[in-house]
Amino acid sequence: MGFGRRATWLEGRYANVDGIPFRMPVITRSSPSLFAAFSVDARAAQAMLPGQELQICRVWERALLIVAVVNYIDTTIGRYVEYCIGLMCTHGRRPAPRALPLVLQRAFGTGVYIYDLPVSSEISAKGGLGIWGMPKRQANLDFVVTDTTVSSQYDLDGQLVARIDIPRPRPIFPTAMRGAGYGSFRGLLTKSYIALKGRTGLSLRPSAASLLLGDHPRANPLKTLDIEPRPLATGFIPRLEGLLDDHIETWFLTADAPPPLAANNMRDVVDLSLSQDWLAPPDRQASDAMLRIYSPDQHVGRVPRPAFSPRSIKAHAE
Repeated sequence: MGFGRRATWLEGRYANVDGIPFRMPVITRSSPSLFAAFSVDARAAQAMLPGQELQICRVWERALLIVAVVNYIDTTIGRYVEYCIGLMCTHGRRPAPRALPLVLQRAFGTGVYIYDLPVSSEISAKGGLGIWGMPKRQANLDFVVTDTTVSSQYDLDGQLVARIDIPRPRPIFPTAMRGAGYGSFRGLLTKSYIALKGRTGLSLRPSAASLLLGDHPRANPLKTLDIEPRPLATGFIPRLEGLLDDHIETWFLTADAPPPLAANNMRDVVDLSLSQDWLAPPDRQASDAMLRIYSPDQHVGRVPRPAFSPRSIKAHAE
């Protein structure tokens, strides 16, 4: 697994970027991971993409929302959870043919535009945003594996942003793939690459899976996507092997009129520390209650939810 001769040459070498020490290449060998793909409205998804350089990847008339969480347990910057929320897209001035970019990924620059990428530790946020230009922020995260389910919750500023629950299938499918992630940082479009390998348990259209969006403002754009509550597919990899390429590409993000200052800039990086400490776990008592009292369409914001107060939601949990 890897990126050819470059990754082989890097084996056993070291780097230090912004005070973050790396043993090269940047890899994980045994980290559990979950993923889920949801059908969403293509026009609403296109409106979430930055600049004019990315085009939403259409599968027939709809687009794909990807939720992927990795519980990194063996990195050179310590243990942390990474919670990815993104949209399948292509890179180019014009929309690509439907479905074909999923097969011919290199030809169309197919990848995931990462809308949000919270992590457990501040050192991971500093490296992910400052080096790779990915929208990392420290948040309250967990990764819970039981005999029947795999789940991860993302809280920020004391509010739920998102929770994903999937069934835990038996890992029987050998998987090896390369992927690309796009981010927006400093007014630039960034692209990084990852190679993944592991034995995957896959479920198609699982009725037991659920995505729950919370009331934090970070979740509001996702509620405009007309998310189909039942995912197209979910998967669990108990021991993921991953290699993050040290090669990053960047382009200017353009607009028809002078754009405002980018939301994420260097000022968001310089004061971050090298701490590997985690914040408190997310509040699962409240999200458990929300899963019970709301319908699947209300879980993803497809249908407005009743205006329960946080206190009344917790009363349902007791």
